[in-house]
Amino acid sequence: MNTMLAQIKSLPKLVDEIYPSLNETVRQVLDHELCLSVKRLFLVGCGDSHHVALNTEYAFEALAGVPTEPMTAMQYARYGAGFMPSTGPLTNLLIGISVSGAVARTVEALRMGRQCGAVTIALTATEGSRVTQEAERTFLAAAPSFEEPPGTATPGVRSFFVNQLALLLSAVRLGEVRGRLTLSEAETWRSQIRRLNEAVDWTIEQSESQARELAEAWKDANEFVFVGAGPNFGTALFSAAKILEASGDSALGQDAEEWGHLQYFARTAETPTFFITACGRDYSRTVEAATAAKAIGRRVVAIAPNKATELVGLSRYHLPIAEVPEVLSPVVAAIPGELVAAYRSEVIGEPFFRGFGGGRSIEGGGGISRIRTSDTWEVWQP
Repeated sequence: MNTMLAQIKSLPKLVDEIYPSLNETVRQVLDHELCLSVKRLFLVGCGDSHHVALNTEYAFEALAGVPTEPMTAMQYARYGAGFMPSTGPLTNLLIGISVSGAVARTVEALRMGRQCGAVTIALTATEGSRVTQEAERTFLAAAPSFEEPPGTATPGVRSFFVNQLALLLSAVRLGEVRGRLTLSEAETWRSQIRRLNEAVDWTIEQSESQARELAEAWKDANEFVFVGAGPNFGTALFSAAKILEASGDSALGQDAEEWGHLQYFARTAETPTFFITACGRDYSRTVEAATAAKAIGRRVVAIAPNKATELVGLSRYHLPIAEVPEVLSPVVAAIPGELVAAYRSEVIGEPFFRGFGGGRSIEGGGGISRIRTSDTWEVWQP
C-alpha cells in the first residue's frame, strides 16, 4: 500500500473535515485587539513548517497588509528575536509552527520571542506540547487521524495542508479586522478557501497519470530540482523535501531568479527540473528560466495551470494545477510534487525515509540528529 498516495487522495475530504474548526479557532486566537495592534508578523518553523511560512507570507502582506517575515526557527531564535523593532505592546507577533509541538528550535524561538516582547502563538497539532507551554496562545490545527499500517511512517502531506489552510484563514481574519478587506471581500476569500477541496480534487485527477508516467520514464534520474518564486518558492522547497523523504534522492528547491545564477551551471545536463507557477507575478521570469533550462538539455516539467501555454510548450511533462488566485496557489501547487515523490519511491522500490537507515531514528524525533532533544537557549543572548 502506498500510504503517501493515500494521504494525498484524502486531501479534498480533509478540507470538509477541518474548515469549520479552523475558521472558529482563528477568530478565538486572533482577537480584535491583537489584530488591530500588530505591526509586524514573524512566521517561524523548521522543515515543512518553514516551507508553509514561506508559502503564506504573500497572503499576510496582500490580504492583511502586515509586513511579514518568514524565518527558520534557528535564524529567528539565535539571530533575530532580540532585534525586532521596538514599536510597543502587541505590535510584534510571532507564530511558531510545529506539528509535533516538540521541535527544539521552534520551542526556543517562541521562548526567545516572548522574552524579547513579541506576542507568541504556537500553531500545532499537539495539545499540551512543548511549544504550547512556551507560547502565550495556542492555535490547535490537527488533521483527523489517518489509518496506516502499524509501524508506518509517511512523508508529511496532511499536516502541511492543514497548516496552509490555518495560516490563509489567519491572513483573511487579520485583513478583515484591520479594514484591509471589507466584510464581503473577507467572506469571498473564505469561500474560496472553503472550495479549495474542488481545486485539490481536480489537480489530483489531472496530474496523477502524468506523475506516474514521469516516475516510470525517468528512473535513471539521480537528482531533482524544483523551481518557484513568490508564494511558490516554499512549494519548491517542500516538493524537494518530499522527494528526499520518499525516495532518498538528491533534490533541491530554488527561487526562479536564483536558478539562472546557480543551477544553470550544473554539470549534469538532463536533470529533471520542475517549474512551478500560478501564472502570477513570477510567470514571465519562469518562462525565461524554463527556456534556458530546455536549451541546455534539462528535462523540463511544468507544474502550472492549463493557461500557462508558453511554459507548457517548453516542457516534456505538464502536471496541471487548478486555476486559483496566486495567494492560494501553494495549496494546489504542492500536490504534483507530492505525487511524483510517492510514485518515485514506489517505482525504484525505496521505502519512505530510507527505512530510517540514514542515521536518524523514528523514535525521539531524530536519533543523532536531535531534532527534538537539542540544547536550547534559556535566555536571549545579545
